[in-house]
Amino acid sequence: MAGSTEILTAIRELAHLKQIERSELTELLRDGIHAALAKKHGPTVQAEVTVDDDRGEIRIVLLKSVVALVEDPASQITLEEARYEDEAYQIGDVMETAVDFAEFGRSAVQAAKQRIVQRVREGERTKIRDEFAGRVGDLLSGEIQQIERGKIVVMLNKFREAEAIIPYREQNHREHYKQGEPIRAVLKKVEETPKGPRLVLSRGDALFVKALFRLEVPELQQGIVEIRAAAREVGSRTKIAVFSRDEAIDPVGACVGMKGSRVQTVVQELGGERIDIVPWSSDPERFARLALAPAKVARVFSDPATKTIQAVVDEDQLSLAIGRNGQNVRLASELTEWKIELYSSREWLERSGEAPLFQPLPEEEQAIEVGSDVKLSDLEGLPPATVAVLEAGGYATLNDIIDLDKEDFLRLPGIAPEEAERIMKLINELTDEGADASDSAGAATAAKEGAPQGA
Repeated sequence: MAGSTEILTAIRELAHLKQIERSELTELLRDGIHAALAKKHGPTVQAEVTVDDDRGEIRIVLLKSVVALVEDPASQITLEEARYEDEAYQIGDVMETAVDFAEFGRSAVQAAKQRIVQRVREGERTKIRDEFAGRVGDLLSGEIQQIERGKIVVMLNKFREAEAIIPYREQNHREHYKQGEPIRAVLKKVEETPKGPRLVLSRGDALFVKALFRLEVPELQQGIVEIRAAAREVGSRTKIAVFSRDEAIDPVGACVGMKGSRVQTVVQELGGERIDIVPWSSDPERFARLALAPAKVARVFSDPATKTIQAVVDEDQLSLAIGRNGQNVRLASELTEWKIELYSSREWLERSGEAPLFQPLPEEEQAIEVGSDVKLSDLEGLPPATVAVLEAGGYATLNDIIDLDKEDFLRLPGIAPEEAERIMKLINELTDEGADASDSAGAATAAKEGAPQGA
């Protein structure tokens, strides 16, 4: 049976293996010895346990109060029994009895060992919770320990005692894994199990792409650039929307890197997965236009009530906007968190010729009319001299000229045929060649803001 010296040697090894302070494990040893004493003598047993780490000794002394009548044999002894040891004992004294560590017996030593192991595990679980509770989204590295029923068990490099897994649903199924290979994954969540906390890692979530970019892009690490949104179809394509807090720094350029060096590093880690990087915008219409890249969008319309975006593209851009099996528009919708409906120019004209796609509520109609009454001086494309001639003729707003013909403009002094053609062309562009009144209002508002409609 192991003596105290062997026990203390084992404690030192355990302290080194579990990376726990030796003083902490010494306290655990004391607790374990108390537990073993309680198992042998009773739960109310009292004892002094002294651990001399330098000399390799463990001293155990049982303490029993001297009483006239024993009510608790574990902590009390009669005066008569005490005086067998020493005649000087009196009622109220405390009798001290040294206990040889070897006298514990195999079961008592095992109880002490179990106590220590239990406390060590509890400490490890607490450590794991404290270490990883706030690290969701961080990139972790380790080694594939085993693959069982599709689940990958990972031994982390810097926290080897933590249980870490990559479930089947969180893997990139185009990748092939082997036991013993190094692997990187993002921490997706920390879940509680009967055995303690378990780290759920992922290589299939959009969080993994974000973590890889943070590793490669210093501006993301510094908080100057942010990834505001991400959408991913693992193994195929990812879209991320980036935003810069510094106007002097282009967020897309920062993530792409010199000659594409940064984004290529991420692409290689993802096994060639395609990545679209677009600027983030708080305007849902502009954001939808950007999210549908690489397709060029002609016009967009939004319905906040249903969070729906209708995007109009030219015929040659439709297949690009939809993407293979609808992937591009599907990812754009996930990225913006708006439902996106795509229309070709021809289909849009056919539908809008019948009725407006988004009918305004009755109480909103007046507000739209007021908003569409844009001053001519605010319209881009009209020279100041032309505006002055129109205003002199009694035309001050877009609504004043929107129904005029070319001949009406030619009647005004100072309007040449070329200038009349220019005015008619501008009106046609803003009204989309006869679109409904609400579309005209949107065009006028966009013109007033100095941006293409829906941008």
